[in-house]
Order: sequence, then structure tokens, then C-alpha cells
Amino acid sequence: MKLHIAIPVMRERAWIPQTMDCIAQQYDAGDFCVYVCVNQPDIWWDDVEKREVCLDNEATLEWLHNENRFPLEILDFSSKGRGMSEKKSGVGYARKALFDNILNVASSSDLVMSMDADTTFRKDYFHAVRQQFQLFPDHVAMATPYYHSLTGNENMDRAMLRYEVYMRLYALNLTRIGSPYNFTALGSAIVVPVGVLKAVKGITPRTAGEDFYLLQKLRKFGKIIQTCSEKVYPATRFSDRVAFGTGPAISKKMIDLQRSYPLFTPDLFDAIQQTYQQFPLLWENDVATPMDDFLFRQWGERWWIPLRKNFKTKTHFVRACYEKIDGLRILQFLKQSIQETDDKKNFLKNWQCLFDGEMLSVDFQTATIDELQRIRNRLVTLEENLLQKNHQNNNEINE
Repeated sequence: MKLHIAIPVMRERAWIPQTMDCIAQQYDAGDFCVYVCVNQPDIWWDDVEKREVCLDNEATLEWLHNENRFPLEILDFSSKGRGMSEKKSGVGYARKALFDNILNVASSSDLVMSMDADTTFRKDYFHAVRQQFQLFPDHVAMATPYYHSLTGNENMDRAMLRYEVYMRLYALNLTRIGSPYNFTALGSAIVVPVGVLKAVKGITPRTAGEDFYLLQKLRKFGKIIQTCSEKVYPATRFSDRVAFGTGPAISKKMIDLQRSYPLFTPDLFDAIQQTYQQFPLLWENDVATPMDDFLFRQWGERWWIPLRKNFKTKTHFVRACYEKIDGLRILQFLKQSIQETDDKKNFLKNWQCLFDGEMLSVDFQTATIDELQRIRNRLVTLEENLLQKNHQNNNEINE
């Protein structure tokens, strides 16, 4: 089981050395190779405002050519005349180039590890990944646990912690209701066996969100490992290279963070769970679900009728319902259903119960970083315990 580490790189000269140091220090890593795709649109060389990115990539390539601590293959989609086309560029296309390169040389039992150039991890991360796939050989991918690093910059750390609280409450609630789409998608924290990646026809390139769509496609193919003794530690940094995600979130003011990444209330997840419970009934009867208003706007009334015609057993029909109301539809439902409210009121009303009666400041604009850290850490513990219980019981839904 060889590991193939795929790292897209754009303007990462200041960050990639620490990631490479982490790779070089892997304990009991076994056989592995690192693939780096340094990329940007070729036309940027002629753009005064973008030339700095090209020069940074040039410096990164020079630095990488001196890296000799482990097997390394460099995909140069950055040097003048070798860059990407402007319409087909960005992290999604870089990941696709890396994955396609790996699929041409790897064995089906090997693992592709998607990573970012500003991510760190401890010395036995690779060993822990191998171990998980040995423990769960019937699973088709792994969403590695994550923990964003603090920077010491109060505004940046505050925004990052608020964003991570959003992600963890989202994942916790989907796990609570038994949703198959309870994974957290980070491009720096995905591992897929080569044979599975070939079976789902690889990654679909996008300007942003390619990690989410890949994991959603994989979850429809099989089960995803979400527990591990090790974590990845993505950097906390401003970024405008993609439309959404950690970098853009950290760049927002708190009021904009609240609007873009609201703390969805538990009753909305309860509505999703109640809809799930109606799937077996829909096989035989036209029954109402709490998501009907949203679903009718998406597909019209009686959206389940074509599924009844196409799937001949209740089991296959129910699975098709889960696949139709997928992670994307869930997020759309939540965003269209939530009523605008401030974080403090929302958190006090809905989430204080998670902290065993311990009263913490919940004003994300005025709370201390230590207080926000305690909230984040409590959510990490709750998430880990719930996911570990699910894995032990082998009770993932829809299988």
C-alpha cells in the first residue's frame, strides 16, 4: 500500500517548507512519493497585478528542485509557456492534474492523499492513515480529522474559530440525525484508494469546492472513514484564491461571517431527519415531509415518483432518496430555511447545552480567544466521541 501525496501549489514559497519538513519526518511511513503541481494561468505572466504570483511560483520551483529527502515529482504548470489556460485553472484543475498523474502509475491498492502546501501534521500521520484503511478495508475514502492552527493574530484567530465552530456544529448535527453526508470536506484532509478513485472516474475540476463534491461522490459509492489517531493542521491565513472555504472566511468581517456561515439551528436538522424517516413510506404512499416546500421548488411535486419507477425494491428506492437529497441539497435547504439571527442569541438558545452548564461568553466579537478555544475544543471532543461510537457500532446510515 504505497502512499501518493498530491499537493497543489500556488504562491506557497513561504509555506511549503514546513509541509515538506512534516513529510520528511514521518515515522514508519513505508513507501511513499510526493507529487507537487505548481500552477497558475500562463497569461498571468503578462499581468502586472498577477506577476508576483508567477515569481513566487518560480521561486517555489527552484526550492523544490533542491528537495532530496524523499521521492518527489514536480508538475510544472507555472513556468512561462507551461502555465494553465485561464479558463481551466485553479486548485481544482491542479488537483485533477495531480490525481490523473498518480492514477497512471499507481496500483489499485495504493492510497492517494490529498494535501495542501500550508498544512502540517505530526510524525506518525502517514502510519496512522495506513492503519485506518487496514481497520476499515470496506470503506472507500477517509476524511481526516482537522484542527486549524492559531496564529497569534487576534482578528485572524477569532474569524477562524468562528468558522470552525460553524463547520463543527454542522457536522455534529448531521452525525446526530444519521445523515450519510456528515463529513467535513477539506482538500488538505482527504485520502482515497486508487482503485476507488478510478471507479468514480476521478475528481471533477472546479474553481472551488472540488473537495466537497469529491467526498459527496465517494459517499454515494461507499462509506467514509472519519476517525484517526492523528489530525491535519491547516494553516490559518487570508486567501482570495477560491470563492469559499477557510481562506475567504477568515478574510470576512464578523458580521459577514455570520451571514455567510450561519449557525444553523437544531430544528432544521430535525426536519431533515424526519424527512429521512419518511423515505420508506414514500415507497408505497404519497406522504408529506418537512422538506416539501424546498423539495417541490427543486423538482416539483411528487419528486419521488420517478424513483419508484426506476428502483424495483424498497431498499434501492430509499438509497436513491438519500442520494437525491444529498449534501448539496441539505446545505441549500438549511440556507433557505434559516431565519437571520445574531450569533449570541442563536448560541445561547441552541448550543449552551453542549457545554454541560458551563457558562462561556458566546459573543464572537468580544469573547477572548481562550474562551473561543474552549468552545472549539469542546466541539472537537463531542465530534470525535460521536464519530468513534458510530464506527464502533458500524451503523452508518443507508448501508
